[in-house]
Amino acid sequence: MIKIYHNPRCGKSRQTLALIEEAGIPTEVIEYLKTPPTAEELDSILKKLKMEPCNLIRKGEEIYRELKLVEKELSREEAIELMVAHSKLIERPIVIKGRQAVLGRPPENVKTLL
Repeated sequence: MIKIYHNPRCGKSRQTLALIEEAGIPTEVIEYLKTPPTAEELDSILKKLKMEPCNLIRKGEEIYRELKLVEKELSREEAIELMVAHSKLIERPIVIKGRQAVLGRPPENVKTLL
């Protein structure tokens, strides 16, 4: 079973989902803008990705500029809480299989889990 944190409006997310579907692997699709992960889930995802929160934040989003995040130094917990509160800030797509996870940028990254 594969889990994908997906935004259907994002081309990279759609391409990543298509690669998973082509492989015929059962998939749980989570539209994270409608159902954001909890802080605990996001912390677990970051550990599986082997990433720090600052590397998963979408810096091109309007909310990033509005909150003046470029000027702030956030702790791990603060960054996670911020992404939970403003799920648009979470980079996408995130694909999880068991204890492994990859960011589908580029979409071909998902092939390591297939």
